[in-house]
Amino acid sequence: MSEPFSVPVTVRGYETDTQGHLNQSVYLNYAEHARWSLLEAAGIRQADLVARGVGPVALETTIRFRRELLAGDEVEVTCAFEWGEGKTFRIVQVIRKADGTVAAEIEGVGGLMDLRERRLLPEPGRRFKDLATDPGLFDL
Repeated sequence: MSEPFSVPVTVRGYETDTQGHLNQSVYLNYAEHARWSLLEAAGIRQADLVARGVGPVALETTIRFRRELLAGDEVEVTCAFEWGEGKTFRIVQVIRKADGTVAAEIEGVGGLMDLRERRLLPEPGRRFKDLATDPGLFDL
């Protein structure tokens, strides 16, 4: 497996809670940002998905908080898709501080939904490969 895709993020003051650390819901926003950034880097735009009548869906998400993040912290948010058989795939993400400290680990299960039928499509990896101009970013 190649190095996971990553995007830089700076923790903004308004994203912190009364204890001064990053609010728990913002970790999900960072993960979502990294996922959409990966899709875009691979050549898949949201408009392209909608035009084809498909869209990625989150089915399960688990966050393990390891170290707090404070306003001004510079982090990298990674994103790696793991393909199996069937209608779902796993997404593994890490939020890492500039010094290498892992702040959070996020794992999820997703699928690709037919937006008209409202059902998961089989073989989402193949479908992402067909849509992408750079499927290597998905390890496809």
